[in-house]
Amino acid sequence: MEITALITVLSLAPGLFELLSCLALNNYGDGVNQKAGHTEPTTDAGVTEAPSVKCKLQGSSRLPAFSMDGDYIIGGVFSIHYYMHTVKHNYTSMPEPLRCTGSIDSRELRFSRAMVFAIQEINNSTELLPGIRLGYQIHDSCASVPVAVHVAFQLSNGQDPVFNITATDCSQSGVVMAIVGESGSTPSISMSHITGPFNIPQVSHFATCACLSNKQQYPSFFRTIPSDQFQADALAKLVKHFGWTWIGAVRSDSDYGNNGMASFLHAAYKEGICVEYSEYFYRTHPHSRIQRVADVIRRSTAMVVVAFVASGDMRILLEELSRQPFPPHQWIGSESWVTDPDMLRFSFCAGAIGFGIQKSVIPGLRDFLLDLSPTEVVTSPLLTEFWEDAFKCRLGKSVATDERVCDGSEDIQELRIAYTDTSQLRVTNMVYKAVYAIAHAIHNAVCQETNSTSHCDKFTRIESTQVLTQLKKVNFSQNGYHLSFDANGDPVAMYELVNWQKSKSGSFEVVTVGHYDGSLPVGQEFNINRNLTWVGDSTQVPVSVCSDSCRPGTRKVLQKGKPICCYDCIPCPEGEISNATDSPGCFRCPKEFWPNAERDTCFPKPVEFLSFDEVLGIILAAFSVGGASLAIMTAAVFFHNRASPIVRANNSELSFLLLFSLTLCFLCALTFIGAPSEWSCMLRHTAFGITFVLCISCILGKTIVVLMAFRATLPEERESISFEGGVVEEETMAERLTGVKIEGVSGDSSSLPHCVRLGDSEALALQSEGDVVIGGLFPLHYVAPEPHHSYNSKPLLTPCSGFDHRAFRWMMTMVFAVQEINQNSSLLPGVKLDYLIMDSCDHVHTSLRALFSLVSHSTAVTCTQSETLPSCLAGSPVPAVIGLASSSPTRAVAHTFGPFNIPLVSYFATCTCLTDKHVYPSFLRTVPNDLFQVRGLVQLVTFLGWRWVGTIGTTDDYSHYGIQAFSNQFKQQGGCLEFHLTISKSPTLAEIQEMADRLQRSTAQIVVVFATEGQLLELLSELAQRNVTGIQWVASEAWVTASLLTSPHFHPLLEGTLGFSFPGVWIPGLKEFLLNVHPSPEPGMEFVNMFWEELFGCRLQFSFDKNYKSAAKKPVCTGSEDLRFTDSSYTDISQVRISYNVYKAVYAIAHALHRLLSCDSKGMCEKKKSFSSRQLLHHLKTVNFTTQFEEKVYFDSSGEPVPLYDIINWQKDNNDEIRFIKVGSYDGSAPLGQQLQMNKNTIVWTKGQSQVPVSQCSAPCQPGSRQARRPGQPHCCFDCLPCADGEISNQTGSTECTKCPEYYWSDKDHIKCVAGVEEFLSFNDTMGIILVALTVLGVILTTIITTVFHHFRSTPIVKANNSEISFLLLLSLKLCFLCSLVFIGQPSVWTCRLRQAAFGISFVLCLSCLLVKTIVVLSAFRANAPGSWALKLFGPSQQRILIICTTAPQVCLCTGWLLGAPPFPFRNPTYQASTGKIVVECKEPWPPGFYLVLGYIGLLAFLCLLLAFLGRKLPDTFNEAKLITFSMLIFWAVWISFIPAYVSSPGKFTVARETSKKA
Repeated sequence: MEITALITVLSLAPGLFELLSCLALNNYGDGVNQKAGHTEPTTDAGVTEAPSVKCKLQGSSRLPAFSMDGDYIIGGVFSIHYYMHTVKHNYTSMPEPLRCTGSIDSRELRFSRAMVFAIQEINNSTELLPGIRLGYQIHDSCASVPVAVHVAFQLSNGQDPVFNITATDCSQSGVVMAIVGESGSTPSISMSHITGPFNIPQVSHFATCACLSNKQQYPSFFRTIPSDQFQADALAKLVKHFGWTWIGAVRSDSDYGNNGMASFLHAAYKEGICVEYSEYFYRTHPHSRIQRVADVIRRSTAMVVVAFVASGDMRILLEELSRQPFPPHQWIGSESWVTDPDMLRFSFCAGAIGFGIQKSVIPGLRDFLLDLSPTEVVTSPLLTEFWEDAFKCRLGKSVATDERVCDGSEDIQELRIAYTDTSQLRVTNMVYKAVYAIAHAIHNAVCQETNSTSHCDKFTRIESTQVLTQLKKVNFSQNGYHLSFDANGDPVAMYELVNWQKSKSGSFEVVTVGHYDGSLPVGQEFNINRNLTWVGDSTQVPVSVCSDSCRPGTRKVLQKGKPICCYDCIPCPEGEISNATDSPGCFRCPKEFWPNAERDTCFPKPVEFLSFDEVLGIILAAFSVGGASLAIMTAAVFFHNRASPIVRANNSELSFLLLFSLTLCFLCALTFIGAPSEWSCMLRHTAFGITFVLCISCILGKTIVVLMAFRATLPEERESISFEGGVVEEETMAERLTGVKIEGVSGDSSSLPHCVRLGDSEALALQSEGDVVIGGLFPLHYVAPEPHHSYNSKPLLTPCSGFDHRAFRWMMTMVFAVQEINQNSSLLPGVKLDYLIMDSCDHVHTSLRALFSLVSHSTAVTCTQSETLPSCLAGSPVPAVIGLASSSPTRAVAHTFGPFNIPLVSYFATCTCLTDKHVYPSFLRTVPNDLFQVRGLVQLVTFLGWRWVGTIGTTDDYSHYGIQAFSNQFKQQGGCLEFHLTISKSPTLAEIQEMADRLQRSTAQIVVVFATEGQLLELLSELAQRNVTGIQWVASEAWVTASLLTSPHFHPLLEGTLGFSFPGVWIPGLKEFLLNVHPSPEPGMEFVNMFWEELFGCRLQFSFDKNYKSAAKKPVCTGSEDLRFTDSSYTDISQVRISYNVYKAVYAIAHALHRLLSCDSKGMCEKKKSFSSRQLLHHLKTVNFTTQFEEKVYFDSSGEPVPLYDIINWQKDNNDEIRFIKVGSYDGSAPLGQQLQMNKNTIVWTKGQSQVPVSQCSAPCQPGSRQARRPGQPHCCFDCLPCADGEISNQTGSTECTKCPEYYWSDKDHIKCVAGVEEFLSFNDTMGIILVALTVLGVILTTIITTVFHHFRSTPIVKANNSEISFLLLLSLKLCFLCSLVFIGQPSVWTCRLRQAAFGISFVLCLSCLLVKTIVVLSAFRANAPGSWALKLFGPSQQRILIICTTAPQVCLCTGWLLGAPPFPFRNPTYQASTGKIVVECKEPWPPGFYLVLGYIGLLAFLCLLLAFLGRKLPDTFNEAKLITFSMLIFWAVWISFIPAYVSSPGKFTVARETSKKA
């Protein structure tokens, strides 16, 4: 913003310079003719001749550094010296002459000498300008704007101190045909502003600011170097090419740096590059400022620094950085410094890369540069200084004993400086081409081609306009380098990509490693053709990122309050993946797919089944095949002996069917092994169920047949038991079944004998007479004319337009307050206050004009050097001024008032920048600064839930600082800006329409505006014309109470506007005073008359200054007009706000005067006491009083009041008119959290709605989902992704889903975690009931059998059947049935330990009994004779011992298992993802124990089967072996089918399989 102020002053400088020139040379006031030497000679006949004007040069002229006469003169301006001597302006005396300081820039000296060389080369050419001699005038601008402007005027007007003309002005254009220069953009801008009106072409060799391409502002500007717009785009692509997304930015605080960096940052933002810091500085800034920039670079985390810095500025920064070591950085340079050989001495910049102008070769230039001898050098003061500096000696007599006198032995060829370095010749070639471009333009203007021969007439007088016309058409090549200009005066953009690399000698050199050609198609402009060296002499590309890239399997989550390049990498939740680096979100895997461990690929979920490749599968398959084979073999034996009586008697058909069903049962087990398919799933249970039922049916049929056969005969016909031949015959059957689961210009002169007023007319003012005058500046008009300076005639005073009734009320409030104080006997008794009020037109240049008129307002001001007053302005009649309304004009006026210590008390300038007491020492205000308003607006917007807004501002300081502060604070609170629109000072219709289109396309319903009503009028009118509605406007205090915008056609657009305003009060007597205002023909009433004509639309009969007459024809005022019957912002004083600030300002000055004039309680003041503005300022800073409205008024150390605001809402009343209704307040001094007070229920929103408008880029994600940011968009724009299973989000707008704790699961909406539903086989389940019923049935049947056995225990058959073992067998069967109950119900510690052990022991006991019974039968019938030793050897005792011995291993195994690794209740969440339920089961920490128990059971069963098979041929009467064999076969079939069913059954049904098996 310092540059903004500088350019503002510069824009005034030419006008002030011209005014001064007109004053000193050709003043048009009374008595000025003899000052200017103006005479009107007459002839003898009395005929008046044309007037002759004697013109004198304003100030002393500057001698050129190099010059040569010629037929046509070309000017040259170069920054040969680094600095201009700082001129301190006190505005009270003539400033000292401008002069250069610092050492010579030898590179700029080479540029200037290259211009001389090119002109000499052209003069020696026979093809270009033959017979014509070009001359030159080359000046040193000292790299400063004031000197450059001074030189521009001099090159435009010549150096003659006095000359006579017959024209009406002293301007003498056409001294030079064109100008080469300047090197910097800011001086070039100032020069082009001056040379443009004269149509003098300016061809710059090094001014690259993109702003200079604007032909409307700079019509005569050309350049041979490309615009920074191309370089900025190329630099952004370069940074992106190497993957740098986190950079620092440094720029010169000049047009070159500011515009270039702005273009770069815009391009970088589009490339997704983030900027950690953006610092600016200038070579003339205090050292503390340079030091602060260096500290920022040292502390930064960004490895890469992009420096858009002028060469002279960069040298200062690098010198500061070199004083303290810091981590190496990768420098990216602009063309200004990256190819400057002088910079190569800073070794810590090794590896720097950037774009430079193309290298070139200029034949003969090096010899010309080195052709300097001491004799030639002595004739030029500049070369003398250069020579003495380079060789550290003095030409001529030495003035000091320690200085060496140059002895002539100095050899310039031995110097190693930029002047003698012609190895690159980058910018030098731009100078060379600029001279040739001008020469070609002059050639085309004065020469004619005849038969391929050029004929030039050196006596032809041409104007610079002709050269300008021809310059636009030049198209030539020189030394192989082509040059032409486009419509903007720019050449084709061509750059070399250069790299600082270490040479073989160890020094650094600039090496070309690539090219950029702007003429190539998009995407092909940029290429690298050589290896680069990076920081630290590394060959690896350095890394500069805020956050490392998020690898696949994670997603980016922005760090709050930081740029988009700063983020955290969050792993994707279960079931989601990201398969790209830096993925903004994770994506859910398709159904039946699951992410891998890295979560970057979706794989089919692992399918687990009992396969044929597993050991268990192989064993089961073997048993299945084996069982089927045995059944087939049995069937084969049966078939072979089908004719035998025993097969025939055994019902062979049913036997074959039974064996067939058993074979199918064994084979059905194979369908449970292998990957399930549609057919296997359909087949397995169906086939097994049918075949097993078929098997049971066959058994049932055989049983019925046997029973029917033997029940049909008489008892006596039955065969009795007989023992014959040791063979026992008996027919008996038994079946047991078991079942199966981011300054001005100054002229100088030796002396001015008199002080005269600047200008020839008094500005309009409203004034009164009194003892002390208070000045006032008010924006009575809101449209100021743009200054158009031609610099060849005196500027005309163009009147302002757009009368502001509200500002007129502010002015009249000041008058009212002054009159009220004059009538107050307790405040300034006996002292009459006076006022002097002028119109500022709310613009910088009009405000400054009013300011100078204000402080020197009188009919004449003269003083001589002998008077004691120190300056012409020392006796200013205004000790204090109240004003202004806008911040930019206020800054300009406060800058000027500072040296005078004249207090300036503003009532409406709120820019935070004005708090700087070093810059604005005499500024105070009765309005809070924007810092508090911005805080309040941010709190207001966030309080209402708005996170997606747009902003509108203007180009002035008030808007710039306000929008910038709002944007920064709003983003820190998590808000986003969709757009920012800037209204220029004089917007075109196309610009207004473009902004209106942008607002209509916007999705942001909230628009925050920092502007004044006058600046908004055109845009709002366009929107109202388009009938745009639905925008919720949030207004700054500048326009929230502006009645100008409350006209009916704005109602649909602006109804519901909300904003901050200053507290309003009712000032007693003000309304009557305002309504008592009437027009008058008396002098000083012009403002009142203007107001009257504007308000009533009529024309007063008496007239005032013609410049302020309305151009439109109006009727004559009748005199019946009455303010009481009008409705305007002037008469609306129900709650005055800004008027109250004016009121407080007047009273603050009055209280300060009261203390200064030592007013006492007796009503006496020392009104004849003389005082200075400094004294008044001191007392004004310390005022502390309470108004009649009980408000304390005082200023803090920065001149600030207490920050209080009202929150205003635009609501329609019953008359359909807009009223400003207070709906809340903001107190910036209150504690945080208590500052904003608002009642939302009383607010009317846009379109008259009662509901708070919604403005969002994306609707908040509902609970159960999370935000996934959209790439390349602000963080307020996102998609909503549902939470993964097992994760929840229970808040609206969640950025993350939270994983549920263990044993908890998300509900179906993923909003809360609910305890997992515990599932187990309970007694209430259908399956549980069935199993319990079967268990009870089994126990009952076993009990019945036991009872029968007990009842017939004395019978021979029971005795012969070994009743003891039979009872033990029946007991073990009961226990087996009862063990099934332990598997039903919720598992507990004891049931888990009991179930397997109890069943294992009881089942082994059962099998042991069967085994013993089988052995007994085999032993009995295998013995040779009764009483055999075999029967004695296996008696009852031995049978009991065998049962104990076969049961004991199982008891020991179960005991060891339970003691070592007992099963325990376990909540298994494996099936939670698919079923949402937790299976409560018994977990077996040592699975081998379980399988050993089952294995031992299988072993005993196999032994039983084997022994029973051996006894299959025993006599039928006592053959239990057949029954045992059949039971064991069924047992093995069920057992084989159980294992795959057990493995494949999930959840609680595993328990059901176990229970069924045990049954």
